[in-house]
Amino acid sequence: MPTKSLLKHKDIKRFLKYLVGGSIYFWVGYGLFAVGYSLFHWGWFPSKIFGDVIGWSSNYVIQRLWAFSDHIHLSEMRHAGRYVFIESIGFIIDYLMIYGLKKIGISPYIGLFISGIFFTFWSWLWYKYWVFPEKKDT
Repeated sequence: MPTKSLLKHKDIKRFLKYLVGGSIYFWVGYGLFAVGYSLFHWGWFPSKIFGDVIGWSSNYVIQRLWAFSDHIHLSEMRHAGRYVFIESIGFIIDYLMIYGLKKIGISPYIGLFISGIFFTFWSWLWYKYWVFPEKKDT
């Protein structure tokens, strides 16, 4: 039983670290989106790309070097490749979600929060089990 509770404790601690990285990604991306969208009067799409490029980069570093640091057993290229792959799929879903919400009259500012809630859980599962998987005991 102690192993199971320790495992749960490790997962909770890892999830909290993951949330820190995700929060930094969200707020950096949100802030840069606001600069592009409201200050520079860019469209929502280029503004979102502007925020996401910086946000994704900071998120990868935090997840890789802090939240999942004890899960590093693949090559750096393999982790980074998996991250880029899953984030590319997420990118398409995210942008379609925000586009759809904007089309029905919901501000992209609100759409970013809705999308952020969805991707909090989407990314956690992908990062934990595929991008930065635990090394199997042999």
